[in-house]
Amino acid sequence: MPIMSVQEFENVRWKEKPQKREFRHIAAAELIAEGMVLDVGCGDGLLLSILKESSIEAEGIDISEVAVAACISKGLKAVQGDFTVGSLPFADHSFTTTVALDVLEHVYDPGALLAEMERVASKEIIIGVPNFSSLPARLQVLFGKVPENNRPNKGHLQWFNWPVLTKISGQTNLAVREVKVNAPWERIPVLGGLTKGLAYAWPNLFALSFVVKYAKR
Repeated sequence: MPIMSVQEFENVRWKEKPQKREFRHIAAAELIAEGMVLDVGCGDGLLLSILKESSIEAEGIDISEVAVAACISKGLKAVQGDFTVGSLPFADHSFTTTVALDVLEHVYDPGALLAEMERVASKEIIIGVPNFSSLPARLQVLFGKVPENNRPNKGHLQWFNWPVLTKISGQTNLAVREVKVNAPWERIPVLGGLTKGLAYAWPNLFALSFVVKYAKR
């Protein structure tokens, strides 16, 4: 079987199934109030659609021409470009906010991409990544299973948890302004409230994923 490039992998993925509205999309949209937004790794445009519903101007960029075509078919603004290498094709401070949801774990140099997102943003950067150290992942390892986020079909090249995310962001000129997390078993009465509180207290263990808003210093 021939080895697929990142672009080919993403094209196959976007042909197979569309995005579903999940925690990361809702959390990111709640963190954006105004201005022009760039969604890096926009996929088929779910976040762009949510922002459009709130009358927030946004456009996307994705490595997959299949994903970009899906955006355009929905009347959304998006361009195709390989942001995994080189620079983003936008001038400095072109956008108020740049966003990357479940993207950094798919690139070889997340620090470089984060620096580019900082360059083209005038005000804020929003990052969303899954937590590879979550309690469910640890339990799966304990019982001899490969955690879901570590499986080949995910296309993950990096393993993120709270310390890793903090270290990378600490190497940039960014300051954390707000953090949103989701937690295991959130929808179960009582237990859900407990795990949500634990996820904010001990994010590296109890959070399933992080959505973080940074402000440029």
